[in-house]
Amino acid sequence: MDERERALARSFAGLDYEGFRALAGRADLSANERIGFPDSVRGGREAAILADIRAKLPALAEGAAPGLVVDIGPGAGPLAQALVAACRAQGHALWLLDSPEMLAALPEGPGLTKRAGRFPDGTGPLPELAGQADAVLCYSVLHYVFAGQPLVPFLDAALALLKPGGALLLGDLPNASMRRRFLAGAAGRAFHRAYTGRDEDPVLATHPATEGEMDDSVLLSLVTRARALGFDAWVLPQPPGLPMANRREDILVRRP
Repeated sequence: MDERERALARSFAGLDYEGFRALAGRADLSANERIGFPDSVRGGREAAILADIRAKLPALAEGAAPGLVVDIGPGAGPLAQALVAACRAQGHALWLLDSPEMLAALPEGPGLTKRAGRFPDGTGPLPELAGQADAVLCYSVLHYVFAGQPLVPFLDAALALLKPGGALLLGDLPNASMRRRFLAGAAGRAFHRAYTGRDEDPVLATHPATEGEMDDSVLLSLVTRARALGFDAWVLPQPPGLPMANRREDILVRRP
């Protein structure tokens, strides 16, 4: 990662819904940069990410019967394009919920419905989706929600979309606790030197403050909330080949 990308990565840390709307129209950025990722982090990894998503969401697995898929905050990068193509090939009805600017950059097509607005309060009523979705995906999004709106109403609204047997994947969740554990080891120290370009170890606080960051307590509280509502839920690791698997996790929720 060069200095330009480091500066971009720092600017991406404070993004919110309106910030992503602004990024979507910037012609000076690449497709991945317009969704908040430096190319060196996300570029060329879309096939591996999509394969992991499909492995965790049975409705998206190869050979699965056509169903209803909802993507909350797909963005307009290569991963969203790949998901649209995969759903079209499988005959799924696909709903994309995002800002008007992001949705405008995604293709139109049969079986594809776009709903503009910030989920859940800005998209308007979605009676067509309540209790109908075979798969709901929210990938690389929830930490931005956490910074700007309550998580519990967001989670409850996403869970309300699921039909019996349907599954929700809250994917690519930054976990500050996991990141600290990683950086405390030899592999993490080497990663830190390569990322910063400086020959120094990371400074890790003894009693770290994680205000504004998701950590073990946040992720596990989401699992607890989903289970209390009658869903099965798990925290899952990402495969080693994914770009930030050393510090991000997924949550899978299934409606019995």
